[in-house]
Amino acid sequence: MRSIGHLPDEDLARRFGDFLYTQGIENQVDPGSPGTWEIWVLDDVNVEPARQALGLFVQQPEDPRFVEPARAAARQRFEDQQAQVGKRTRTIDARTIFYAPPVPLGILSLVLIGITVAVAVLTGLGEKDQYVQPLSITQYQVRGQTIYGERGLPEIRHGQIWRLFTPMFLHFGFLHIFFNMLWLRDLGSMIEARKSSRLLLALVLVIAGISNLAQYVVEGPTFGGMSGVVYGLLGYMWMQGKFDPASRLSLEPQTVTFMIAWFFLCLFGVIGNIANTAHGAGLGVGVAWGYLAARWAVARRQG
Repeated sequence: MRSIGHLPDEDLARRFGDFLYTQGIENQVDPGSPGTWEIWVLDDVNVEPARQALGLFVQQPEDPRFVEPARAAARQRFEDQQAQVGKRTRTIDARTIFYAPPVPLGILSLVLIGITVAVAVLTGLGEKDQYVQPLSITQYQVRGQTIYGERGLPEIRHGQIWRLFTPMFLHFGFLHIFFNMLWLRDLGSMIEARKSSRLLLALVLVIAGISNLAQYVVEGPTFGGMSGVVYGLLGYMWMQGKFDPASRLSLEPQTVTFMIAWFFLCLFGVIGNIANTAHGAGLGVGVAWGYLAARWAVARRQG
C-alpha cells in the first residue's frame, strides 16, 4: 500500500477514490495532515496510473470522466461485496475459520503450530507429568485438591527463562489445541504477511510472557495453552483495523462480537476450567500494542 498524494477536501478525495475504484484500482481515503485527505493505493502496480489520474483530477475535478464513474461506484462496491471480492485477503472472519487461511501459511506460524502439536504428542495432551513439568511456569505437585510448589518462580529466577513462554505450548484436550491452532494459523499468518515474522515473534513472546505471569500470580501454576496469545493477536488486529486501516489488518465485526462473547462465557464458567486471567492479560496487551502502534503509524505518515 502506497500513498499517491493528498486532496484538500473530503468530498473530492472520496469522489476520486470512487473513480479509481471503477477503474479497478483498490484504494483507501484517510485523514492526512490537518486539512487534507490522503489517497492510498493498495497494489503497487496501480500506483503510477493512479498518480497520473490524480494529477488530472486536481486540474479538473468536475470533468465528467471523473464525476460519472464516481456515481456508479456505490453500485459496484455493493456488487463486489456481495461477491466477496478480495475480502478474505484482508480480514479474519470467525465464521470461515475452518476453511483455507486468508493468506499463505506463515513460516513462523507453521513453526509455532508444529512445536505445539509435537508438545501435545509428547505430553499426551497433558497426561504425562514428567514432560509437562519442565514446560510449566514452575515445578508443582497436585495432591488431592491441594497444589504444592515453591513460590516466587525459583526456576526462572535461577535462569530457566524459557518457563515464562513454554506454557503456551501445553494443551490439555483435543478441542483446546484444535481451536487455538486454527486461530493461530489465520491470525499469525495474516500478521506475517502484512507486517513481518519478526513482529509476530515479538508479539507472541511478549503476550505469552505477560499473560502466563498474570495467570500464575492470580491462579497458580496449573495452566497452559495458546489462548492468551490468541486473544492478544486478536486484540492487536482489532486495534490496527480500527485506528490504522492502512495496516491492512482487520477483523470482521462478527469476529469481534464472537471474541468478546467467548471471553465472557469463559469468565463466568460456562465453558469449563479456563485460564481467564491469561485471556484478559493477553487481550489487554494486544489491544494496547495495536492501538499505540496504529497511532504512531498514522502520526508518522501525517508528519
